[in-house]
Amino acid sequence: MGARELTLIGAGLAGSLLAVLLSQRGWKVTVYERRGDPRIKGYESGRSINLALAERGRHALRAAGVEDAVMRQAVMMRGRMIHGLDGSLQLQRYGRDDSEVIWSVHRADLNITLLEAAERAGATIHFHRRLHTVDFDAGYARLIDDRDDQPHDIRFATLIGSDGAGSALRAEMVRKAGFGERTEFLDHSYKELTIPPTADGGFRIEANALHIWPRGRYMCIALPNDEGTFTVTLFLPNQAAPGSGDPCFASVRSGAEVRALFERDFADALPLIPDLERDWEQHPPGLLGTLYLDRWHLDGRAVLLGDAAHAMVPFHGQGMNCAFEDCVALADAMDAHVGLKDAFAAFEARRKPNAAAIQAMALENYVEMRDRVDDPDFLLQRELELALQQRHPNRFVPHYTMVTFMRTPYAVALERSEIQRAILVAATRGRRDLEGLDWEALARTVHEQLPVLEGAG
Repeated sequence: MGARELTLIGAGLAGSLLAVLLSQRGWKVTVYERRGDPRIKGYESGRSINLALAERGRHALRAAGVEDAVMRQAVMMRGRMIHGLDGSLQLQRYGRDDSEVIWSVHRADLNITLLEAAERAGATIHFHRRLHTVDFDAGYARLIDDRDDQPHDIRFATLIGSDGAGSALRAEMVRKAGFGERTEFLDHSYKELTIPPTADGGFRIEANALHIWPRGRYMCIALPNDEGTFTVTLFLPNQAAPGSGDPCFASVRSGAEVRALFERDFADALPLIPDLERDWEQHPPGLLGTLYLDRWHLDGRAVLLGDAAHAMVPFHGQGMNCAFEDCVALADAMDAHVGLKDAFAAFEARRKPNAAAIQAMALENYVEMRDRVDDPDFLLQRELELALQQRHPNRFVPHYTMVTFMRTPYAVALERSEIQRAILVAATRGRRDLEGLDWEALARTVHEQLPVLEGAG
């Protein structure tokens, strides 16, 4: 093996993007992927929540030179469209105007774009190669073609794990050196459904929004795709809380039972999903969990990134964006350090606290999406948040703005968000509106507790 050769495990979104970035820097990159080539086989459906592309992800795509190709397939989402139980609609903007939006992208289309970019950059990609075992000391790995169970042995100098939450490389690293692996699963799972386009190829509901049907301990969401469809995801508890009467995966098993649920709780969505029963019965439920590791690298021989290192629940729309940010950070660290051991250590030191922060914020955002988006206290706090942003644009920067429209480190965003939330809760406690607020006292509090944020304003 040459000194500038790298072996990537996983040709999904992060692996493909990283292959582009490293190939552009002169590395000889070989990628192994357990699935077939999606350009030939077609993409696995029923297990992939649509993706929300934000500034962090776009920055990484710009670095790889593929942003324009991706954005041609993206659909703008300017806010959350809240569907009340009574059929009412309310748009809650993500930002101040259409300069602060996120973009819905289809996982399969994005993956194909990145695969093609990786190959153009010089990377070699092998499909139908599932990592089976690794001998880190000897520098050999065995991969299996699941079509015929044939083994394929390779020699490697360095392995990079971009093979997702179920990472086979992580399992081998844990077997070798521990790493304190633990996964905390939510007591909720999800199923994916589809809203088809109209007869003339248009959208059946507002295209430029992320639709949410919040129902307390469960919810339904829908994200637009550029071909006029919506990817719909229903989140339910695995088991209902005692005495709650909530629907759950244990009680909603058949197509008839899910139809009854939609008739009761998502009546305005039901006519939009003609294949509800079929999708429900054919698509297996997906698990939702948060992965924690004590460390991400094995000296200079192996390193993990993205979901393989820090899988998170999808409720902040940052899993892909965080993984893409990892790719840029790892490439930068490899530029800055002569040895890969030092590069991987620097990458881990920079990214691990930020990954932990967005994992925590993603869990918190689930509660907000299903329980709080139609709560009067939450809406009043959001009104005050925007007012304080207008008055103090360099200091009081909304949580969502820092995470989604800026590249403020996640750990910094979490710390500032906690301070800002306390200010909002205290200022709105017992109020129905903002009339009579002591704006001068609030200004003093903001200036005392929140330093100027670089890049804000």
